[in-house]
Amino acid sequence: MLRENVTDLMSFVVVARVGSFTRAAAQIGVSQSALSHAVRGLETRLGVRLLTRTTRKVTPTPEGERVLERIAPHFTQIEEELEALVEMRDQPAGTIRITTTDHAADTVVWPKLAPVLLQYPDLKVEVVTDYSLTDIVAEKFDAGVRLGEQVSEGMIAVRVGPDFRMLVVGAPSYFENRDKPLSPQDLTDHNCINLRLSTHGGLYAWEFEKEDREVNVRVDGQFTFNNIYPVVQAALDGYGLGYVPEDLVREHIDAGRLITVLEDWTPPFPGYFFYYPHRRQSSLAFRVIVEALQHQE
Repeated sequence: MLRENVTDLMSFVVVARVGSFTRAAAQIGVSQSALSHAVRGLETRLGVRLLTRTTRKVTPTPEGERVLERIAPHFTQIEEELEALVEMRDQPAGTIRITTTDHAADTVVWPKLAPVLLQYPDLKVEVVTDYSLTDIVAEKFDAGVRLGEQVSEGMIAVRVGPDFRMLVVGAPSYFENRDKPLSPQDLTDHNCINLRLSTHGGLYAWEFEKEDREVNVRVDGQFTFNNIYPVVQAALDGYGLGYVPEDLVREHIDAGRLITVLEDWTPPFPGYFFYYPHRRQSSLAFRVIVEALQHQE
């Protein structure tokens, strides 16, 4: 009975944390039907319902919340202790899961970690890119890389990238029959290329600052993407204005393929930070990753 309950409890914890049998089954590596059967079997043995199931989502009942609060942390602790045992070797080993954005992955994570993985063949890194503000604890990530302002409170944050800034850019062809915006509010009269944030399904509000005055503008346009690289391409092709990191477009600006506007409204700001929970056990593999990513002034 103990073995069966432990196995099914672990399955329940994954389902409850991700809020989906489909996603949990993919994460565990079992079929959705087998996972559903395991959780129902646990509920039957306990005589209580642990999950509320609807066509759109799965949420814990009050009894399920109690299990997550009192029992799930023990599984996490056991897993961390086992990982620590594996890594009590001379060489770092194991898998480090990181959530980040495509831009951070390309400009920070990959350039800094690629040489490390060549040096330590038993070290593995899983990088998941999206623009949602992922709960790294609930989604079982070891850490995340985000802009400093997006790091949740209660996290340890290590700077891993330099300051950078966002720029509003458009192709020369776009401005042939249009006036350039002189203030952020003028953007409402322009065809702008939107970025959708998957956290709440909303569109990113373009952020500006000048002389301690902050302005956020909700823009509109024909194109919306969920990552930054198509925004750059659409701007290059003359479909509208894009709001993108400077390093992605500096070459195009210098070559005259893109024109910048509102530069006095886009000062530099702190770049990317590697963050993780205070209670996370610092394994050898994790320390190697942190050291490799840390920004050197």
